Amino acid sequence: MGPLQGLRVIELASIGPGPLCCMLLADLGADVVRVDRLEPSGLGVAMDPRHDVNARGRRSVALDLKSEAGRDAVLRLVAGADVLVEGFRPGVTEKLGLGPADCQARNPRLVYGRITGFGQTGPLAAAAGHDLNYIALAGVLHAIGPAGGKPVPPLNLVADYGGGALYLAFGVLSALFERQHSGRGQVVDAAMVDGAASLASIFYGLQAAGTWGEPRGANLLDGGAPFYDSYETADGRFVSLAPLEPKFFAQLAAVLELEPRFVQRQYDRRLWPEMRAAIAAAVRRRTRDEWCARLEGSDACFAPVLSFDEAPLHAHARARGAFVSVDGVVQPAPAPRFDRTPAPPPRRAPAVGEHSAEVLLEAGFSDAEVAALFASRVAAGAAR
Repeated sequence: MGPLQGLRVIELASIGPGPLCCMLLADLGADVVRVDRLEPSGLGVAMDPRHDVNARGRRSVALDLKSEAGRDAVLRLVAGADVLVEGFRPGVTEKLGLGPADCQARNPRLVYGRITGFGQTGPLAAAAGHDLNYIALAGVLHAIGPAGGKPVPPLNLVADYGGGALYLAFGVLSALFERQHSGRGQVVDAAMVDGAASLASIFYGLQAAGTWGEPRGANLLDGGAPFYDSYETADGRFVSLAPLEPKFFAQLAAVLELEPRFVQRQYDRRLWPEMRAAIAAAVRRRTRDEWCARLEGSDACFAPVLSFDEAPLHAHARARGAFVSVDGVVQPAPAPRFDRTPAPPPRRAPAVGEHSAEVLLEAGFSDAEVAALFASRVAAGAAR
């Protein structure tokens, strides 16, 4: 089930991009074992495992990583794994005795994936930070926000998940591909600040070409162009309009009954303030659903702005099965899709230590060894 069936991944529990990366791998069939700490960790917010969507699809073993026996247990798990993913600050796993050298001494074929904010090297490597800081340093945050306003956080999608989780998954799979030829694993250093900058590559090119660089909120793709923005409807909801190409803008203009001069001079910035006012006035004449009836499915580059509650109910999402329900919790389905090896149905996130005995026994521990780990409180969770 899934194109990654047979891939074994050890995840040292963390927050942010590491869990999403491992969710992606698990969604596509990898056997992901999350090594949880015995003490509470994360942001201090208790969460029912059903609601922890990023943690779905794996098994959990709870170990005391600060003990010699706990460290040795992880190394025994690593011996039979293909990938290890960790999201600690640089040097932390080395202090635990679980760094790349320690793990690859047990398993030279291991791909060791590391995800940090600022990377493993550089003057900021050891500093704490979050998504907002990383996209600020990458030049991305400066470009996001309204004209005349301050930069606006784009949720934590750009650095944590786009530049972090996705680049880590891409790096891990690239290293696995290379391993087919060399027979050796390697370390993947995925820094969120690097990934965020990489995602913005086109804008660095546009800046160099002189076609980007107006004040924030005054460029083609940042809300500056009136034909690439969201507009309020008669019922206080919003629609998105993005007909960048003249032939598509002409279709939108016809439905909105805009003056021909706007179509003829679509890219004349001097006309943009008038054009924006005309589009806004036209959109306000009808409700969001009325505009959906007129524009959805056309080449006008239109979509309603849906909430998290509404998106799974949209006809397109329902037709594609874009969302699934796991233990009563609606969540995005695995992506992307494969025609021969479709992803298995997602499973809810495990409780901490839910599979402790099961995982340890699979790794070659004897019943007596597992019992000893539980008795000494090096392992916790579900016993055999």
